[in-house]
Amino acid sequence: MIRLLFLLQTAVSLAVGSVAIAQEGAWKEKSPRAEIAPKFTQPENGDLILESEKPGTNGHFLGVFPIKGGNTYEFSAVRIAENIEHERRSCVVRIEWYGENGKPVLSPYKVNPAYFGKDTDSARPDFPRDFETRKDGSVLVKETYLAPEDATEAHIQLHLRWTDSGKVTWRDVNLVETKPLPPRLVKLAAVHHNLSGITGENGKKSVTANREALVPLIEKAARQGADLIVLGEFSTCKGVTSVYAEAAEPVPGPSTKFFGALAKKHDTHIVASLPERDGHEVFNTAVLLGPDGEIIGKYRKVTLPREEIQQGISPGTEYPVFETRFGKVGMMVCYDVFFPEVARELSFQGAEVIALPIWGGNPRLAAARCAENGVYLVTSTYTNHESNWMKTAVWDREGNRIAEADEWGTVIMAEVDLNQPTHWQFLGDFKSRISREAPVRLAE
Repeated sequence: MIRLLFLLQTAVSLAVGSVAIAQEGAWKEKSPRAEIAPKFTQPENGDLILESEKPGTNGHFLGVFPIKGGNTYEFSAVRIAENIEHERRSCVVRIEWYGENGKPVLSPYKVNPAYFGKDTDSARPDFPRDFETRKDGSVLVKETYLAPEDATEAHIQLHLRWTDSGKVTWRDVNLVETKPLPPRLVKLAAVHHNLSGITGENGKKSVTANREALVPLIEKAARQGADLIVLGEFSTCKGVTSVYAEAAEPVPGPSTKFFGALAKKHDTHIVASLPERDGHEVFNTAVLLGPDGEIIGKYRKVTLPREEIQQGISPGTEYPVFETRFGKVGMMVCYDVFFPEVARELSFQGAEVIALPIWGGNPRLAAARCAENGVYLVTSTYTNHESNWMKTAVWDREGNRIAEADEWGTVIMAEVDLNQPTHWQFLGDFKSRISREAPVRLAE
């Protein structure tokens, strides 16, 4: 199939800029040591097969693709794994960029000069991520890259490693010149309101009064073009009751209908937090509402503090990530930020932005969740902004607060580009490496 792709591409290469490996036997067999090399097979159909027959197997096919520096390329391949326990770690694509005669080249992306005093770095290996799992169980691996300015070659490595048995078949391996990715600009916003002293027309505290108090801030964020607006934890009942079951309601229910109508009116996304009743159980739930006013999805808080456990709140068990018109969104709630597993699970599911309604917490943990997963985080807290504790803020992928509330009853917002990679000195695009190199999870 790879040879066929080349023949087809040769005819149109001037038009679309496709590149592929031309000569027979272009894929070389490589291993760190002969004693741990997998079995390599290249059948007539063009598949590239690696098989493991012993512990510690580690090897890869290597192909060299000619490229033009400064241009943009899309890599794609189909992965078919059989009898491999940890496919995400064992079946990996690695792309290295080189100039003429194998010379190292500079990365096309800037790094944070605060770490090493300069904003340039050598091009580091890239690790294309899993794009989709198909009905037949095969996985499409795909990613778009800006080639370094001085690069002339892309070295594609198709790995099998760290598995005692099983095999992987790589199929339809391709590198095609494409248009540069346009910016994917997203405005992330959060409400900073402590909901203290909120009462309705009758002078009494109520869920209705709390919801109404948030309307002006939601409208303010919407007027500024917010794509996502995050509200505080239990914002429907904060200050109304400390017994959460008393204010619990179904999802969908009155509060999701209320905030859904606002999301539709202002053509935005809203994350609302409320106690959810499902039969005899009550959950601490965050709900993502879309621009059509409907529920895109919900997340039930997985890690519960002692106070919620004592009230009989039930923990959630899933880590869903939801597709929106601007990207993939995950949600956590308050105490979840104290545990690295929650954000890591959301990251593994593809989350680019995580919304975090949070009563209060250690801001260092919020920064860590961003840095260790390469995600943006949006927090809405009831902690006083003058305290050195959790902030209502937008956090970047390195854990920096790029927008932060300094007054009650306000909205904070930051615009980010989800298509712009974040590169670290010596590490490259760390987010792309996480799933390939992170420890095996107990759930796997």
